[in-house]
Amino acid sequence: MSTEHTTRVESTRGFTHTGGGHMFVNLGATAQEPRKSVFRQLPDDQLRWVRRVLVAPVNMGRARTTLEETGTVILDGAPGSGRSATARVLLRELQRLGGAFRELLPDELDELPRHDPAFVDPGDRLLLDLSTAKAGPWDAARGNLPALRQTVHERRAHLVVVMPHHGALDPDLQHYRVEIGPPTFPMEVLRRHLRAHGVPCEQFLRNDVTVDEFLSERKPMREIADFADRIRRACETAGPGEGFPEWCTAAKRARAGRRAEVADRVAGSPDASQRALMVAVSMLHGAHADVVHRAAALLLSTVGAPEEETPLLQRKDLAQRLSEISARPGPDGRVRFTELDYDSAVRAHFWDHMPDLRPHLGAWAARVVESSDPHLVPYVRDGLVARLAGEYLRTGRPDALAALAERWSAQGAGRARSEAAVQALTCGLADPAHGRDFRERIYQWCAYRRLTGEFAQVLVQVCADVLALDHPDHALIRLHHLARRERGTAHALQALCDLVAGSRRLRRRLLDRLARGDLAPTDLAIFLRVSDPEPLTDRSVTTRALVDEDGVRRSLITCWRAVLTHAVSRPEGRRVAPRAEIQSWLHWAAEGAGDRGEVLLDLLVAAADRCGEDRGAAFAALYASARQAEFASPGAGAHSTETTDLLLHKIGVAQNLGPAAPSASARRGQS
Repeated sequence: MSTEHTTRVESTRGFTHTGGGHMFVNLGATAQEPRKSVFRQLPDDQLRWVRRVLVAPVNMGRARTTLEETGTVILDGAPGSGRSATARVLLRELQRLGGAFRELLPDELDELPRHDPAFVDPGDRLLLDLSTAKAGPWDAARGNLPALRQTVHERRAHLVVVMPHHGALDPDLQHYRVEIGPPTFPMEVLRRHLRAHGVPCEQFLRNDVTVDEFLSERKPMREIADFADRIRRACETAGPGEGFPEWCTAAKRARAGRRAEVADRVAGSPDASQRALMVAVSMLHGAHADVVHRAAALLLSTVGAPEEETPLLQRKDLAQRLSEISARPGPDGRVRFTELDYDSAVRAHFWDHMPDLRPHLGAWAARVVESSDPHLVPYVRDGLVARLAGEYLRTGRPDALAALAERWSAQGAGRARSEAAVQALTCGLADPAHGRDFRERIYQWCAYRRLTGEFAQVLVQVCADVLALDHPDHALIRLHHLARRERGTAHALQALCDLVAGSRRLRRRLLDRLARGDLAPTDLAIFLRVSDPEPLTDRSVTTRALVDEDGVRRSLITCWRAVLTHAVSRPEGRRVAPRAEIQSWLHWAAEGAGDRGEVLLDLLVAAADRCGEDRGAAFAALYASARQAEFASPGAGAHSTETTDLLLHKIGVAQNLGPAAPSASARRGQS
């Protein structure tokens, strides 16, 4: 497994998460159809949100100046002072300077190739959040900081480190340390969040006894943000005539928890159908009443409950049944509990106190998401899966959640179940406590597991559309394994190509990974897809193209040597057909200005020259491809002929059959 573990953001578009709790993302593509890439889009919106709600802590100005002047700042401060949010905002403010935002994972810092200049691209904005690190990991990490700082300085990048409060710091790094303090006025923090949530300012600008009581003791910034989010949700579900005081009271009650209240209600409702309705409402909170009603019936069927014998017209109607469990449909027909956060308390109660129900919930959720009800829209399906996944993760059962996702993707799984599997794995990857376990599990699946049913395509979608958001290096490695192993489709290969298409760094990484591998026929096919000469010679972003880098040249020569050797020495080599790709390089060389095209010829000749006993055949294959390229040249016939002559001359030089060839620009100047 690769040792490259980073987070990188290279786009400015994506989903927005405007508060606490789950975020449900409908990825849209089916597991059976080729996917369109939507990766690397989320984190920048998260940065924008943090920027909107952050009230500048004490000493933020000093931290900003230190970062701008030295390229590094090390933030210290008491827990709850807003250290991590401040670090993200400081880097967000530097977006004007270009580069990409990347978060280095603290638990994997010792594995990063910090001494490799390619590890940091020019202008990158790096965050290393060690605010919760223990003494041992912090001591190991701070020993690596000087080398990391040196690389950041050389690449004209910026680095923000969040250190554990009162952790030891070497004397030569004290210059970069800034201790921040919480904002002076916590009320301003709460109001900033409420304003960002869209709560009318005429409501929250008035005094409220509940708010005053909540803020009477100094609270961590995260608790204030959570309280603001509860007020926002209370506002959205409030009844007629309720205002800010009622919203705050509801938020206070929800913050205190409702587990005992729910336990009493469940004990007083022994009827199976009512308990099934409670579970359905809690798992489908905010769904249409028709969906909730059908889901409750499906749950009874899933657990094997006997059918009700009461005649249909003598049964309680849905409105009465909902009222008995403190739920009601709104004007839009969507069902919610009347008390804030009651749904999470119901889910926790049934999950914790009826463990025999857990295996049935996975099968039930699969049946619900496959329902054809027109009200079962994507965000409702995703919400159901996310809430079920949340219970697995809350109680430390990531293995069971992963197994559930795999079962949902079994042979014959339709679009709905496959998307549910993607959503379940997405929740696992996003979980702070279990995200790393899920990344490792997905690696094991991609690299070693015999994938059946639709599970391979589920993994492609998870890697390309989810994992690549925060861990593109991990996504690259896993997609590479999937692309090597897929048969009959090219979904993983296309996703891999899409991933590297948006990042010079990732293309460099993949070329290096291919060159260091065994270069099996599947790897050679991948190489031919990602060796497009245009991005390799592009100097529009920086003055230095990828082919100008020594490491990239070595990778290209190694891979081309394997391609040529395989093609000319083995009958089965016909499976790797490099002629079209060679012609693409020759066409680009013919149309290229200056030495941009000639370097491509040098790489091809150098690769053929390293083919050992197949060296002569490799040179012949290059020349034959050049002759054919002249007839297929897109409007550059004369230059193609010159390119063929130049290639032949370079081949002769490599074989000690002639003097050094003149440059392409010199030849064109002579003509």
